[in-house]
Amino acid sequence: MMNDSLFSLVCAGEIFELKAELNSDKKEKKKEAVKKVIASMTVGKDVSALFPDVVNCMQTDNLELKKLVYLYLMNYAKSQPDMAIMAVNTFVKDCEDPNPLIRALAVRTMGCIRVDKITEYLCEPLRKCLKDEDPYVRKTAAVCVAKLHDINAQLVEDQGFLDTLKDLISDSNPMVVANAVAALSEIAESHPNSNLLDLNPQTINKLLTALNECTEWGQIFILDCLANYTPRDDRESQSICERVTPRLSHANSAVVLSAVKVLMKFMEMLPKDLDYYGTLLKKLAPPLVTLLSAEPELQYVALRNINLIVQRRPEILKHEMKVFFVKYNDPIYVKLEKLDIMIRLASQANIAQVLAELKEYATEVDVDFVRKAVRAIGRCAIKVEQSAERCVSTLLDLIQTKVNYVVQEAIVVIKDIFRKYPNKYESVIATLCENLDSLDEPEARAAMIWIVGEYAERIDNADELLESFLEGFHDESTQVQLQLLTAIVKLFLKKPTETQELVQQVLSLATQDSDNPDLRDRGYIYWRLLSTDPVAAKEVVLAEKPLISEETDLIEPTLLEELICHIGTLASVYHKPPSAFVEGSRGVQHKRLPGSAGSGESVESPDTGSAAGVSEAPPAVIPSQGDLLGDLLNLDLTPPTTTGPPPPSSGMQMGAMDLLGGGLDSLLGGDLGGSPAMGAGFGAPPAAMPASFTAPVSGGLDDLFDLGGGVGMPMGAYSPPKTVWLPAMKAKGLEISGTFARRAGVIQMEMTLTNKAMSVMTDFAIQFNRNSFGLAPAGPLQVLTPLSPNQSIEVTLPLNTVGPVMKMEPLNNLQVAVKNNIDVFYFSCQYPISMLFVEDGKMERQVFLATWKDIPNDNESQFQIKDCHLNSDAASNKLQGSNIFTIAKRTVEGQDMLYQSMKLTNGIWVLAELRVQAGNPNYTVSTEPIYPIMNISQESNGSLNQTINTVLH
Repeated sequence: MMNDSLFSLVCAGEIFELKAELNSDKKEKKKEAVKKVIASMTVGKDVSALFPDVVNCMQTDNLELKKLVYLYLMNYAKSQPDMAIMAVNTFVKDCEDPNPLIRALAVRTMGCIRVDKITEYLCEPLRKCLKDEDPYVRKTAAVCVAKLHDINAQLVEDQGFLDTLKDLISDSNPMVVANAVAALSEIAESHPNSNLLDLNPQTINKLLTALNECTEWGQIFILDCLANYTPRDDRESQSICERVTPRLSHANSAVVLSAVKVLMKFMEMLPKDLDYYGTLLKKLAPPLVTLLSAEPELQYVALRNINLIVQRRPEILKHEMKVFFVKYNDPIYVKLEKLDIMIRLASQANIAQVLAELKEYATEVDVDFVRKAVRAIGRCAIKVEQSAERCVSTLLDLIQTKVNYVVQEAIVVIKDIFRKYPNKYESVIATLCENLDSLDEPEARAAMIWIVGEYAERIDNADELLESFLEGFHDESTQVQLQLLTAIVKLFLKKPTETQELVQQVLSLATQDSDNPDLRDRGYIYWRLLSTDPVAAKEVVLAEKPLISEETDLIEPTLLEELICHIGTLASVYHKPPSAFVEGSRGVQHKRLPGSAGSGESVESPDTGSAAGVSEAPPAVIPSQGDLLGDLLNLDLTPPTTTGPPPPSSGMQMGAMDLLGGGLDSLLGGDLGGSPAMGAGFGAPPAAMPASFTAPVSGGLDDLFDLGGGVGMPMGAYSPPKTVWLPAMKAKGLEISGTFARRAGVIQMEMTLTNKAMSVMTDFAIQFNRNSFGLAPAGPLQVLTPLSPNQSIEVTLPLNTVGPVMKMEPLNNLQVAVKNNIDVFYFSCQYPISMLFVEDGKMERQVFLATWKDIPNDNESQFQIKDCHLNSDAASNKLQGSNIFTIAKRTVEGQDMLYQSMKLTNGIWVLAELRVQAGNPNYTVSTEPIYPIMNISQESNGSLNQTINTVLH
């Protein structure tokens, strides 16, 4: 044991004195000098100048001195790599020492010296130690291989150390086996595709044999390795479980949790009707209960793991409710975790004792704990229907205590109970209204407002109650403002004659006096609904609401499976996958329980007759006829509709569903020109061409076509570069960037989905709003594998043009909703008009001539293309790649004139004239649609001219 005086070396000539003592002939003096050096090093003093003198002390038989020198060497070798080479010979010599402790010490130190220059000198000593006759040396050498691999992976592979390490799994000594498994697991984590741990039944049998005899940490290594193995069948799974079960009675809690992890994973493969399955469930409960008798910190870790286990298999601890009752001296973090598990285990059989406990907790002095206890009573009511009445009665008793924070929490949970059991417990509303003045927390005020608005017809003075909230509208939180707006609109729809002034007041406050975009948008939507179609407004605002689910705070199933595979690690405490908190997690693999077929347990295909392989895709959200924003705003998923005739073109209806059209703009004083003729020319393509297309042609511009030609091979369709459509900060970590392309006659939406959140994303679906050209998905959004954190995936979505049509601003604007397991997100993007030019857009010359003459001059629009350095032939080829076809070309006074045609997906033909002057980088384009698109030919021509400009650049 070191003396305290060793740490008080402050002499000016200290280094000089130590150097003299290190070179002393007396062994004891030399040992004391090395101790002083280590002591100085420990307190942060720089003693690197003594490196050669300390290294000289390595040549000794004294084990204690050798350990001290090796400790110094590990600390300073990195800063003195050239001098560290001096120690190589000693390492080699020590690796052949008769004393196994010295051999092991040498090989351990070799692994800790992270210096590239000397690693290659250490290969031979390490190879000898891996095959040493003493198991202590072999187990130390096994760990050294993992350390060396971290420094120079290629060297370890070239020297064949990995194969030697695999051989050690068959070693006769269990500790050697455990260390070999630990080393291979460590290497495999940083190289997930290396398949180093090639587990098979023979290897598993060796590991299970070693499991019984090695130390507790060795058992953890082996159990963690077993957890990565997938048994061939239920018989093998049962056999492994039987041999792992004794570890549940181990004194070390880490061993117990590792054993639980293995059993939880292999239970997935056992048939539930098997007798052993029930036996195993019973055996898992006692060790988990025992973990709760440890100190609070260990209790918390155990509780976080139990929380996961209970979510996956609540039957394991269903009879152990009393263990999770809170003790008076439990720390708050343990109390809250126990409370959460109590709710998860609550059932009809034990609800009486649970409620009695929770009511007791609600009278505690810890405010946070009391709030959670009151919320827990509400969760019990929602989870166990038979207990709802008793829960409501308990909450009313708590409200009578008049303790402010208890009353507010009780009102919040009663609102949830009303949503779960409508028209059942409304008799308590009068009691709630008595406490209206005491509410000062936003969540409680919002809950009370919701109750008043939802049951306004049963509350005589509902208008007075809501008006009292309205007085301080701008001082309220956003949550309260939104709820108040909706509640007053509900009240108006139920009592229109009495509350007209009140609803006008709240709509004015929300739309004209508010800066909050959410509040303003909701106000405009309500205003529009009420002003155009009150019947539709009633159907929307007073629609029957879905019942809330029993458990809204359960971990998402895919994430839960992964966390079960990480029981006993930090991931199970954080309830986050390792990739979310391990920095530079290059080797973190996403684990799944065996027998779980991806999302197949949680998502059923809407089309059971689909082909194999396709049925596992997430359901798509495809727009249906007659629905505008309804499907965008709700979460209803409808089966894909990709066939059938295109919907009829109709003018914009001024009804309740016109949420993005001219109606809302009219309300704001704008005008989108929503005339009945707005959709002319859209929908189904024209059945026959106009008469002018087939009229006989003679004279006039006939000679124009005699000079035609100059149309070469197309250069490929234009596709804009990808841009970010949906930033991650606006979509809870989901980033979407994309572009549009036309390939082989099919319009495609090419997207990159990036998960910048901490949880896995699944169940993707997509839906478009009505748009100018009827663009709609031609099939579901194919994201077949879960999108892990920090992962990106490329997705191509084919589109068709048979969707609902409505004029957008600008014309090529597309509004999109994307859904995943987290939420629904909205964004808008603009597609290039050139994507809509079809392949059969090359008009016959004679038809072109007749049509060109018949188009009114009013339809013509001119546009300058600047800084384009292509000649006429190159320009023609480039345009043809985007289905803009050159019909003829002529040269007049050194100016090339290209006459072109293109046809849109809705059947509209566009004719164009492109003038190219040699040496002049500025072109002139004239476009003439045969029909004025959407009765706004100027805007359409501008879009078409801009499209030609984009393609040429």
